[in-house]
Amino acid sequence: MHADRPVAFRRRTRTLALAALLAAAMPAFSADSKAARYYEDALSRYEKRDLPGAIIQLKNALQIDANMLAVQVLLGKALLGNGEVLAAEIALQEALRLGVNRAEIVLPLAQAYLAMGRHRLVLDQPVFALAGLPRDVQVQLMLQRASAASDLGDPRLALQTLGDAAAMAPQDADVPLAEIPIRIRTRQFREAEAALAKAAALAPQAAEVHYQRGALAHVQGNMTAALAAYDQTLQIDPKHGEARIARAGIYLDLQRGADAKRDLDELQKLLPREPRAAYLRAQLAQRDGQADAALAALKQVTDLLDPVPLDALRYRAQLLLLNGLAHFELKEREKAKGYLEALLNVQPETPASKLLAQIYLESGGADRAAPILEAYLKTQPGDGQAVTLLASSYMALGRNARAVSLMQESLRIRDRPEHRAVLGLGLLSSGRAADGQAELEAAWRKDPTQIQAGVALASLYIRNGKPAEAVGVAESLVKRAPRHAGFQDLLGMALASAGKLAPAKAAFERASALDPDWAAPQLHLARVEAAQKQFDAADARLATLLKKDEKNVDVLVELAGLAAQRGRADDQLRWLMKALDHAGRNELRPGLALVDLHLLRGRTPEALEVARDLNLKAGESLPAAMALARAQLASGDAAAARGVLSNAGRIVGYDVTGNLEIATLQLTAGHLEGAAYSLEKARSSEPGNLPALAMAVDLDLRRGNFAQAEQIARQITQQHPRRAIGYTLLGDTARARGQGGAAIDGYRRAHQAEPSSDTVLRLFRQLWAQEGAKPASRLADDWLRQRPQDLSVRRALADGYAAGGMYPEARATYESLLKQVPGDTAALNNLANVLLSLKDPGAVAMAEQAVSKAPGDAHALDTLGWALFQFGGASQRDRALQLLRDARLREPAQADIRYHLAMVLAAAGRSGEARDEAAAALKAGLAGDARAQAERLVQGGR
Repeated sequence: MHADRPVAFRRRTRTLALAALLAAAMPAFSADSKAARYYEDALSRYEKRDLPGAIIQLKNALQIDANMLAVQVLLGKALLGNGEVLAAEIALQEALRLGVNRAEIVLPLAQAYLAMGRHRLVLDQPVFALAGLPRDVQVQLMLQRASAASDLGDPRLALQTLGDAAAMAPQDADVPLAEIPIRIRTRQFREAEAALAKAAALAPQAAEVHYQRGALAHVQGNMTAALAAYDQTLQIDPKHGEARIARAGIYLDLQRGADAKRDLDELQKLLPREPRAAYLRAQLAQRDGQADAALAALKQVTDLLDPVPLDALRYRAQLLLLNGLAHFELKEREKAKGYLEALLNVQPETPASKLLAQIYLESGGADRAAPILEAYLKTQPGDGQAVTLLASSYMALGRNARAVSLMQESLRIRDRPEHRAVLGLGLLSSGRAADGQAELEAAWRKDPTQIQAGVALASLYIRNGKPAEAVGVAESLVKRAPRHAGFQDLLGMALASAGKLAPAKAAFERASALDPDWAAPQLHLARVEAAQKQFDAADARLATLLKKDEKNVDVLVELAGLAAQRGRADDQLRWLMKALDHAGRNELRPGLALVDLHLLRGRTPEALEVARDLNLKAGESLPAAMALARAQLASGDAAAARGVLSNAGRIVGYDVTGNLEIATLQLTAGHLEGAAYSLEKARSSEPGNLPALAMAVDLDLRRGNFAQAEQIARQITQQHPRRAIGYTLLGDTARARGQGGAAIDGYRRAHQAEPSSDTVLRLFRQLWAQEGAKPASRLADDWLRQRPQDLSVRRALADGYAAGGMYPEARATYESLLKQVPGDTAALNNLANVLLSLKDPGAVAMAEQAVSKAPGDAHALDTLGWALFQFGGASQRDRALQLLRDARLREPAQADIRYHLAMVLAAAGRSGEARDEAAAALKAGLAGDARAQAERLVQGGR
């Protein structure tokens, strides 16, 4: 039985409602027993560091079932540990697609990206956002993000990130250790010493502390201290490859060839594919006069590094330099050039500039040699070799520089109607809609021949829900020029916005007849056909347009809209992606629609990525900013959303609608002061605006200003006595004050004023909380007798019964709901939980149905896994275990999921893992009888 039953029912209902949207796109989940056994064997091998064996078994499991989430996660980690970075990324991305909670794979995925040189992605991709991750994972991810920032040449961001990590984990030695190489890179040796002292105080015997001490001494030229530190490192950890490579290099510099050879021989055993060791062997062979051995070692360097994509080496300057030098010494100039150019991209002031300039000069590229030499000499003015090379470049060019002159134009704006029209359009473009509309109206009143103002004004009226005004302006334009296709089309749009579809269609047909090659009227005709439910006709019309121009963004967006109307989400996504590919810089519609679709389907990282790209593309755009804020809020990053919304407030000015939208999101972000400011701007423009007044009540309730909230709510009831909103707000205010009876009175009056699902649900919930199940269920039953199709009320009644432990009543109500909507995943899952509580084996079949509808939902998988464990017998234990592992990977913060997994692990004899899961469940807040059982597991009992 689930612990804390009321919370479980509420949470699952919300989750599965979203999961139902994804069901069509997700494969059905199955956990084959043989595949599960492969996984368990692979896990055992992985724990013993038999990575190749683990990989084989995991691939065997995937041959049976490619959708086993736990297999993909472990495969990604095993491949990464085995050095198969690209394959690891593929497995980890597949785990993400299957629905793993990103906290489970974000660290290995970041490691894979860094190993492939995709540093920018570790900083920018939504999957690596810190918000929503457990504290310890955040700290480790910060270290990787700091490393990425440093490699990208942004030490300030790297150190800031490490500062945040230190504040979060002041006792973690890894944080100051990560700071040392960043300080070394920026030549901040005193700060590096301070970081080293912190690390040594936290972990005095750690091998990495001694290695970093050696690295710091090494870069400062103190070879004696460096050698001593590297010696200490290797005493603690003889397999520390970095320390051994560094020590071998010092031995070579000190002419201690025999000592260098011993380290290089050991490296050959430990790291046979280490290119830096191969280069050191080449140097040693050259010093010993062994030309063939030197060439062979250089060839080994290039053989090891050439197959690695250049992007993967982009931020590993030492390897770029080594391969460039190796190719140069092997007389392979063209190959050397590519690596040296990549090196200069990340380290523009390196002496390798001279080597690259020499290659350019040899191939007649003096124009490329000169700039890099000039840049190098700014920091190294005394380098005679560089000066000589630069002189040779200038002579080859025969000129010093080319001057470029720029011209500027100024535009004077006069106070004339046409200028007011331009001003209005400019204000609209900057997001100041109200001011822009005022200027356009002034221009139109003063001079009705201002066509540009009239067209913009009619379009603005349509957008702002003022169809009568839009029709008036459009008819005036058509009267002035009846054979103007654009005016006819605008009139059609105005009429359509007024709901007059037949005359709108006639206007569009006239526009199309006047200009047969113009696509817009055809698009609008398709929209009218869709509004009239003539979907096939609309589809055919759009298909014809697309044949003429497959990159027409307007057509692609319209096809996406049509797919949405027909409930075809996958087609909608496909059309929007195509539209986005072909959209210009100022075309935001595909991106905005794509953000909304991703959010609707629960694909928050994808929504965030599109929204960020949209803002980079659009600059200061209110719609783009709002889309980004919504995506950030959906990803749990309220702090970032606050910043975006503050900037949006600056863009929107005093536009009422815009400020209300911003205020709504600011409330969601918990930014009450920001919401208050946005609301104040909206109310200053329209003091009696009803949505603004309602939001003011909400804001006052959140701030605890109950008297002020009640005053505004009563003002609304006086101004709108026949509307439900004022009484609803009075009910909300009373409930916030703990005045249950007054809350019931307010909600009852709202329901009497405007009966609706919303009013009955508010009254139902308050009655249940205040007076119990009997009066609340009577209200719901009465409503459902009159409106049996109201699924929201029937669902609330079923959930209420379940949360209250009234399982027979809950069962009957869920069964009634499922007769109306047989595939409702939330109802299926919740009914399965009710059957579990009733100890009815039918819970298994019901849970199977829920998983078939929502195969990626953690709670459905958990319900099925737990039901199989309860009723399936020993033969189903393997499948139950795999289902629960999958659920845990998707929702690791859910206490009941981890508790169920712990119980099944214990039954399977995996006591250590069971204790870990039980401890995690307790930490996550497990309650009730399950808590006592979990505590016994942690203590070693059953």
